[in-house]
Amino acid sequence: MLMTTIARMSGGNERGSLRTVGRPANPRFAGRLAARRMACAALIGFALIGAVAHAAESYPRMAPVKAYLMERAQEIALARSAAPASISKDATVLVLTSTGYETAVTGTNGFVCWVARGFSGARDWPERWSPKIRAAGCDNPQAARSMTPIAKLRTAMTLAGRSDTEVADRIGAALRTGEIPPLGPGAMCYMMSKSSYLSDDGGHDMAHVMFYIPSKDGADWGANASGSPVFGGNYWFYTTDHQADAAKLPPLSVLLVGVATWSDGTPAAMPAM
Repeated sequence: MLMTTIARMSGGNERGSLRTVGRPANPRFAGRLAARRMACAALIGFALIGAVAHAAESYPRMAPVKAYLMERAQEIALARSAAPASISKDATVLVLTSTGYETAVTGTNGFVCWVARGFSGARDWPERWSPKIRAAGCDNPQAARSMTPIAKLRTAMTLAGRSDTEVADRIGAALRTGEIPPLGPGAMCYMMSKSSYLSDDGGHDMAHVMFYIPSKDGADWGANASGSPVFGGNYWFYTTDHQADAAKLPPLSVLLVGVATWSDGTPAAMPAM
């Protein structure tokens, strides 16, 4: 999940076994859903202008750091709930401290589970500073080698009071020098926790999986096309107002596909359309 992470989505309960859920026909809902997917990883999509303005007014600045922290055991449990237990039980688990993420559990299968906060994602996301955001995700080994380090670096620098420009420059340098490896094929993240809070907009949560691709958009995946179950957006920024800044960083997009069950196997519902 990394960078922007994020992920703004809605949740509900629907019937069904493991299957992808079709993209809703309601364009207003589609915009909200695409936006929510970023709360844990890249926070993308377009929301209604009024909703964006309201969120920005509600969270104009960073809250005291303690507002974003969790009790350690609770955070470990929430992080593990992002993926089915068959995956998360052997994963490395990170927890947030006042200076950044640290390893709480060392795993054996290459997956990394953690709980993103709003500031772990795009710097122009309206809910960036919301203390309520708890976006549980489990990065697979490919994502853990590149996306997790980006999120950790961004978070640590933000907590240290560094500016957005400083953070972007540092991430860009780390990617150029190979300090953070380039994105490998197959990088993805499970976000199937029943207990995440991804956005104030809608049902606050949604069971889904995300895929990271080294492209400026998801057109080759059919993302955001009419009838497609795939949503997509730029990882670095929430809106399209930052093309010059995005051009300084490697092309990176996040694709989201909703699933019909939570990580514990119980039915997950799509929000009302």
